[in-house]
Amino acid sequence: MKVLPLLFAFLLPLLSFNQKHTPLPHGMVYGTKPNTAAMLNAKALEVFMGKKTRINTTITGKVIKVIKQKGGWFNIDAGNGKIISAHFRDFNITLPTDLKGRYVIAEGVAENQIIADDLQHLSGDSITGKKQHFVKKNPKQVTFEVIGLMVDK
Repeated sequence: MKVLPLLFAFLLPLLSFNQKHTPLPHGMVYGTKPNTAAMLNAKALEVFMGKKTRINTTITGKVIKVIKQKGGWFNIDAGNGKIISAHFRDFNITLPTDLKGRYVIAEGVAENQIIADDLQHLSGDSITGKKQHFVKKNPKQVTFEVIGLMVDK
């Protein structure tokens, strides 16, 4: 009679370790559900932004890597060796590492990183009133502050 509970106690852990991890379902939402009305591809984001430094938009793209689970830090492929460094506005979001390689729809604020030549962003020549430095965009870096993310494929 004691053999049955003892056998059960030894077999239960083996059964639970043998189960495979369930994949992320299509439509899983983190944060708020993104608005998909005016969605654009992540590869076209930089061209769409043009000379603007910040825009509100919804993008779709492939997650390259989840950098930090807590706070939702991850990278999205922007094509041609470029990446979009994304993170959630709300730090209480925890992303699974299984998001790597999945396509996602993310809504938020895209921002071009700018580099000032002399690190004086607002200074100018007091005599002519013109700026003495040039502002350049970092050609490989666009940041994206995510409000909501949905697993697409």
